[in-house]
Amino acid sequence: MDIVVNEELKAYIDPLTAEEHEALERSILAEGCRDALVLWGNVLVDGHNRYGICQQHGVPFQTVQNTRFQSLEDVHLWMIDQHLGRRSVSDFQRGVLALRKREIVANRRLRKQAEPAAEFRAPVGDERFVPPESLPTPKPADTLETREALAKAARLSSSQVVMIEKIQKQAAPELVAAVRAGTLSLSAAAAVASLPAEEQVAAAAAGKDELKQAAKRVRDAKRKMPVEVAVIPAAPAAPTLPADDTDNNVDSLRQRVAALTAENAALRQQVAELHSQLQYAAQGGDTSSPF
Repeated sequence: MDIVVNEELKAYIDPLTAEEHEALERSILAEGCRDALVLWGNVLVDGHNRYGICQQHGVPFQTVQNTRFQSLEDVHLWMIDQHLGRRSVSDFQRGVLALRKREIVANRRLRKQAEPAAEFRAPVGDERFVPPESLPTPKPADTLETREALAKAARLSSSQVVMIEKIQKQAAPELVAAVRAGTLSLSAAAAVASLPAEEQVAAAAAGKDELKQAAKRVRDAKRKMPVEVAVIPAAPAAPTLPADDTDNNVDSLRQRVAALTAENAALRQQVAELHSQLQYAAQGGDTSSPF
């Protein structure tokens, strides 16, 4: 069988580092290719590095078919699950893979919901029949809808997931490359990602030390952020009314006082929330809304 290497599948998972590839090559040359390559038809799904090394050195290898694959999405989900369980995958890579899985599962669910429901007819005379649409829809355990579920799947903390999401959304490609290479930690990369893109690129071009200094500057700036709390005056007291005011004027003034009191309470609540957000940001937190 002629094995086909699909470049999109090959690039779907981050490549090995030079050191990891050399270690794998030494292992195969010393012990042979112990793990079978996984195929989908004649398309190589798992084992691209082993296949390349075996081809280069003429080392024999085994293959196995995965007959459960029905689509390229099935292949992607299988590849993600395989790599999430491998110890050699970095925290950043696991987070990215878990986010990909969440997106695939969510898109599948949306497509399924958009499909027209099949028409069912109750058996004649069977009053016990329950229409399928009236039954509760089971919720898959691996939809990864919550940040906690995502963190568990990737074997990360929720805060690490937040940082990876921020890096994916805001980081320049040069900064992402530094994280993938292990040059910069997740927390430092998330801090640098808050800078304008041109500053990120410049810091990445200057090297590891400058990236760390840029992260330090961002954190220091957050700590020094002034926390200003507006002083809201106490609710106005009800005015003293002249004895000759009518009952209508009294009711109108009382309604106005009640409205001002409610507005005052709402403003105090807003100030308290802003105060909490500023304190959280000063501690290096992420104030973006949860998904």
